Amino acid sequence: MMTKTTIKIILWFLFALVCVALPKMLGPYYTGLFITMIIFAVYAVSLNMLLGYTGLMSFGHAIFFGFGGYGTVLALKHIEGISLLPAIGIGVLASVLLALVVSPVAARVRGSAFAMVHLALGMFMYTLALKLRGITGGEDGIGNFPTPGVEIFGPLSISMVPGSLNFYYLALIFLGGSLWLMWFFTKTPFGQVQQGIRDNLKRTNYLGYQTILSRGLVYVLSAAFAGVAGSFYAIYSNLVSADGQFGIMVSFTPITASILGGIGSFFGPILGTGIFFLLEEVVSEYTDRIELVIGAILVLAVLFTPMGLMGLVPVLRVRWAAWRAGSVEEEKTA
Repeated sequence: MMTKTTIKIILWFLFALVCVALPKMLGPYYTGLFITMIIFAVYAVSLNMLLGYTGLMSFGHAIFFGFGGYGTVLALKHIEGISLLPAIGIGVLASVLLALVVSPVAARVRGSAFAMVHLALGMFMYTLALKLRGITGGEDGIGNFPTPGVEIFGPLSISMVPGSLNFYYLALIFLGGSLWLMWFFTKTPFGQVQQGIRDNLKRTNYLGYQTILSRGLVYVLSAAFAGVAGSFYAIYSNLVSADGQFGIMVSFTPITASILGGIGSFFGPILGTGIFFLLEEVVSEYTDRIELVIGAILVLAVLFTPMGLMGLVPVLRVRWAAWRAGSVEEEKTA
């Protein structure tokens, strides 16, 4: 008989094959929708590193998403001859540097203070993006920027036009790798410390852990992965703007996805993002009041599944085990 580990490896291998074959199966439109969904899944999981694993609610996580996008686009626009991967690296570095500047304050506050500080920072960055028209393009943003290829072994370059098959596979490698790294992080001892900070800060302090330093480190890591998502979103959209990168809804989208899927679970935000995008796609066919419908569904989700959809999994497992035990008992009695 196959072990659980073998079954998991086979299932992951089949999932990888499906992802590779997806462009041929879905066509350009739905492949583009899938890329956007994966980008926002990375973004939502990066927020969940703060919210679900450290207990820090941020109402302004878009500042790192936006810095990743603007950093990459400004590099592509102003640095002559730069290839795509260094430009993405510059975007991620911009997000990390911003997090390093903010982290001395962010690591020392929590609860509503942490949320409000980031809400204020988000609004400040949004206003700054509007006012610095010479750099950011103001309300119009920056669009139609060049998208270079990925240079391999010197002169050899692979074209990376947004929407092309090459770009799809590059995004799949980078975004899938980001998800794996964040999952791996949660399984390390440091990831366990973060959960200890979330569950009981005083006890974690008493055990000798440097909780302020730990929160600062996870804050920077979260910002880095948000920067990866923002960078790929800017390249794929071929546009960065104040509303698209720093808007209030950009900050609340990963929160909504996390609540729908389950804040306490790693895969919850990924599931929530998929549901969020599917809802948008279905609802948009019948009405343009998408936010109203999704808001109503979110209220129902909070009322009836407060732990998110992933929170239903252990409940269903217990009920299934109870039903199986009852069936076995009936057979023995018979």
